[in-house]
This record gives sequence, C-alpha cells and structure tokens, in this order.
Amino acid sequence: MRTRTASLTALAAAAALTLSGCSTGAAPADPPATEAPPSAAQATGSPAPSTTSTTPPQEAGPVTASGAPRVVTTGLVAPWSVVELETGDFLVSERDSGQILEVSADGSSANRVVTTIEEVEAGGEGGLLGLALAGTSDDDEQWLYAFYTAASDNRIVRFPVSWEGGLGVGAPEVIVDGIAKASNHNGGRLAIGPDGYLYASTGDASQTQLSQDQNSLNGKILRMELDGSPVADNPFGNLVYSMGHRNPQGLAFDGAGGLWASEFGQNTWDELNKIEPGGNYGWPAVEGQGSDPAFLNPVLQWPTGEASPSGLTFTRDTLFMAGLGGERLWRIAIPEASEATDEALYVDEFGRLRDAVVTSSGTLLVLTNNTDGRGSPRAGDDTLLEFTLSVT
Repeated sequence: MRTRTASLTALAAAAALTLSGCSTGAAPADPPATEAPPSAAQATGSPAPSTTSTTPPQEAGPVTASGAPRVVTTGLVAPWSVVELETGDFLVSERDSGQILEVSADGSSANRVVTTIEEVEAGGEGGLLGLALAGTSDDDEQWLYAFYTAASDNRIVRFPVSWEGGLGVGAPEVIVDGIAKASNHNGGRLAIGPDGYLYASTGDASQTQLSQDQNSLNGKILRMELDGSPVADNPFGNLVYSMGHRNPQGLAFDGAGGLWASEFGQNTWDELNKIEPGGNYGWPAVEGQGSDPAFLNPVLQWPTGEASPSGLTFTRDTLFMAGLGGERLWRIAIPEASEATDEALYVDEFGRLRDAVVTSSGTLLVLTNNTDGRGSPRAGDDTLLEFTLSVT
C-alpha cells in the first residue's frame, strides 16, 4: 500500500491564469478559468432538469473500502459502465456485444438484456461504452444515455425509459455524432452533472492535433443539454467544456459540484484533473505536470503501469478511481485542506478494474474488466463487486 500527498495550492494558482493562446484556430476568447458556469436554472430562468442521484447523504469522511466485497453478479463479457436504477438494481453496458443488461442487486434474478444497440461496431477499445440516466419514473420524461462506436464515428444516443411491466426503453435517438473514432483513445464516459446537464469524455482518436482544436469534439470533455444541444454558456460556443485531453475515461462531481476527470497518459504519466470551464489540459504538448502556464496541471499523476485509470466516483470527501493496467482501486482523499492523498487498494486482487460507482445506500460498486482482450480472466469473470465503506 502506497500513500502520498499533492498540494492543491498549485492547482488553484494555475486555474487563475488566463488561457489565451493555448489552442489553434479562430474562436472566441477563453473566459477566466476560475469563472464557474451558472446552473441550468440560472442560465435558462427555469428549473434545471431532474436527474437520478446515486450519491448518499454526505456524512463524515474521507472513507475507504475494506474487507472482501460481495459479488453482485458474474459472467459479464467486456463490461464497461454501470449505473444504479431507482429500484436499487443496476444497468451494465457490454462493450463488444452492444448489450445493456439489467442486473439484480440481490441476485434474485438472472441478468436481463434491456436492449441491444445494433449499430455498435466493436473493435479495439471501441464499442458500447458509457451509460448515464437522467430523471426518475415520476418525471414526464426519463432518459437512458449511451456512448458507442458506430461504423463511421463515435456517437451519443438517448432512449426514453418506461416502467410499465418493468424497465423498458424505446427507440434510440442520436443526439451527438461525428466524434472521430479509432481502435483506441475513444474516451466514452457519460455523467449527469448537478447542474442537470449531460457531460461526456472523448479521446483524441489517435489524432493528437484534435485535442488542441476547440472546434473538434475529440480530446475534450463535452457539456450539453439533455437533447444534445450546447449549453448556452459553454466557453467556446459549442459542446466543448474543456480541451487538451488524451483519453479521459472517468468523470465525477464532488460535494461542491466540482468536476474531476481521470485520464490515460501515453508512456509516462496518467492524470487526475480538476476540470475548469474553458481549461486546456495540455495534450499533446505536455503529459502530466508541466511548467507552461497556458496549461492546467493535474492534481495527481501516476506512472502508467500503476493506473491506466477509467471509472471515477465521489463520496464523502473521497474519490475512488478504477485502474486497468495497474489492477488496483485508487482511493483519493480531497478534504477541504491543502492536500490530496492517494492510496492503492486491492492491488492485483481482482485484475483490471473498469468502473467505480457509489450507490444510493453508500456502498461502492466496482466493475472488473478481465475479458476485454487485455486481461487474464479469472473464475467468474467479469464481475460486479460491492464494497462497504467506512470512515478512515
């Protein structure tokens, strides 16, 4: 077990710098990196869209996972994303099959295929990737979102959700397309923010110059209305919320509404970034910590063999980050102090870890990913695991 700390003071100073001159192409001037965007209600003058919250009441923290997990389900094939339903059950996406599965939380029923996205064209790291759920069964509209690789591009669709006779979805509607695809660096994480908007992470599709083009959808974190249109106050007048990313695959919001992202490096450093609107995170000019004031530095960084980070989640002053190549769960304490502390948990115990999600009851779900072609499958793989959390 390894622990270390990183100062957040440098991050705050970097966020205060202007970002002019750090991207290519003509575009509106960047806003100050520290200027927080208004909420959906402030921007539109109407209530923000309702969302499905899986964050338990914020009690004392930080917290940690300990002990042996409960196995929720086994036999998953290249799973990628998990979301909690209001019933307490879960949805899981399978990258290669294009299936979205309903998984019973108590194991009382077999995994059920809710829908199969026939347009999914899996290959390399591409396929059916992130899921997100907006709204509840009490709302006029509830939407299930999915990010996937199609024949010509990566795209985001939404399904209307119905609960008559159990969970069902209607025909998918493409809300964003034209995101360049590749055999790797597709990004693919989706999240509903506390502002009611949909966020998506995209990779550079192995075209590094796209990350510094603020008119490209690649190498970015995108922010959009629930119908896929840009939020009115987005920093570049399009879907782009932040830029200069290589392959971000984790998104999480902290207790103050701040956005965090985990990101694959190339050969040297993987990153954990605190995301600022209009922020430029430097790829491909810099990997990990740098000295160029035009770019925002990561809060933490790890050698690529210790992380290869994917899913990210937050609860009680603590981030949990799933590690693929590092085959470990990273616990990152971010209290209201000047330091962030990281600790490696369950090193090599469960193999590759793809996603991490805090449930409404305050437990931690972790999705293994040993059947994705890069791991060594173990008995029962892949699995969805549930850990209890306790105050450190």
